[in-house]
Amino acid sequence: MSTPSIATALLSYGMSGELFHAPFLEVHPGFQLKTVVERSHGKVPLRYPHVQSVKDRHKVLQDDTIELIVVNTPNGTHYEYAKEALEAGKHVVVEKPFTITTAEADELIALAKSKNRILTVFQSRRFDGDFRTVQKVINEGMVGRIVEFETHYDRFRNYVEPNSWKEEPQPGVGIVYNLGSHMLDQVLVLFGMPDEVDARIGAQRPGGKVDDYYDIRLSYRNFLVIVKSSYLVREPGPRYVLHGTEGSFVKYGIDVQEQALKEGKMPGTGNWGIEDKSDWGKINATIDGVHVQDRIETQKGDYTDFYQNVYEAIRQNKPLIVKPEEARQVIRLIELSYKSNQLRRAIKTTE
Repeated sequence: MSTPSIATALLSYGMSGELFHAPFLEVHPGFQLKTVVERSHGKVPLRYPHVQSVKDRHKVLQDDTIELIVVNTPNGTHYEYAKEALEAGKHVVVEKPFTITTAEADELIALAKSKNRILTVFQSRRFDGDFRTVQKVINEGMVGRIVEFETHYDRFRNYVEPNSWKEEPQPGVGIVYNLGSHMLDQVLVLFGMPDEVDARIGAQRPGGKVDDYYDIRLSYRNFLVIVKSSYLVREPGPRYVLHGTEGSFVKYGIDVQEQALKEGKMPGTGNWGIEDKSDWGKINATIDGVHVQDRIETQKGDYTDFYQNVYEAIRQNKPLIVKPEEARQVIRLIELSYKSNQLRRAIKTTE
């Protein structure tokens, strides 16, 4: 007897739902994308005629056939909507950021455990090819003992986007919760919790009401991590810079999946997640006594791996790759970054 697919609902169909969730749920045989909440546009039936479009999320909560709900709504609603879904007995995937506060995260984690439901966060950038390559370089000791790691996630958008909740000052809005949640998650995966946080956060664009810039310094016992992002970087620099006692690794460009999705390509088609050789990172290091200057092939990226893990966690009781406790630590780092910026000094993560 075959295992039934997991009936799934998305709580919105903006960019997140359209690009980063629906395509991967659609191509994975273990999921049935059954329902999407759309308040106005009615775009879902045009691309997925078999998927039900509703305007009220409570119809999803009341549907006993739906096992999994993806909370991909505005940041400030994540806690409330995830709590509703868990209380309705659903498994839950929350779009990043997990919550606004660690207190909210702790409550959701406890609730999921009490309900025996899966709770995870869509930290998709763990499944980027460039990040997987950085992990390989570090894990294999290609540059020796790490002394400094710098990561950037820059854009050029010198205007304030009209009629967007992302541009209105409210809790959980701004570049740190938006892009920082990805970058800080990657740092935690690589190195764990730092000893100190020293952050500067602000708005650089004319007329900007929300943070669009950050420079976060994370101090570890023997090395430094620099996490930076800005909406006013027209000429991009490296995405990752890794320095060690035996050399350096530098990577430009960003994972190719997002652009492929914007072009309407479906996961798994063509050379999905494969980066062109011209964009491979460069290493200059001494490896096993030999000086090496070469390009390191970028690992294959694939966000499908996230949902494969969710499927295995629900149907086969396998451990989650993105544990909610880890996502909670991301929010903790965000809170510490804002505190550091307010005090204009480095603070210990134990404060």
